[in-house]
Amino acid sequence: QVQLVESGGGLVQAGGSLRLSCAASGRTFSSYVMGWFRQAPGKERVFVAAISWSGDSEFVADSVKGRFTISRDNAENTVYLQMNSLNPEDTAVYYCAADPDQAYSDSVYEYDYWGQGTQVTVSS
Repeated sequence: QVQLVESGGGLVQAGGSLRLSCAASGRTFSSYVMGWFRQAPGKERVFVAAISWSGDSEFVADSVKGRFTISRDNAENTVYLQMNSLNPEDTAVYYCAADPDQAYSDSVYEYDYWGQGTQVTVSS
């Protein structure tokens, strides 16, 4: 009943920027915690950032702190991930996720809805 569609991925040179978007459809989007995760080949899916339902609280992983910013526009049912100062270690498939529990979590197991992912490749 909740659909998430990511966009904005692509190929970028190290030091460059990308902005990912996650368009959501369905019920109760505004009350969901929204998160971004990423998964590199052969690796587990790991937490990148999350934002509370109100947008008042944002959480980012240490690996991207100071470089990535998460935001949401509930009126447009869209979540964004602004990625600056990208490096090759950021190369991964990035997934948008929704947690209906209305509480912050950095665990993949706490999110019920997932997008299909968008590829981000950073060249050195």
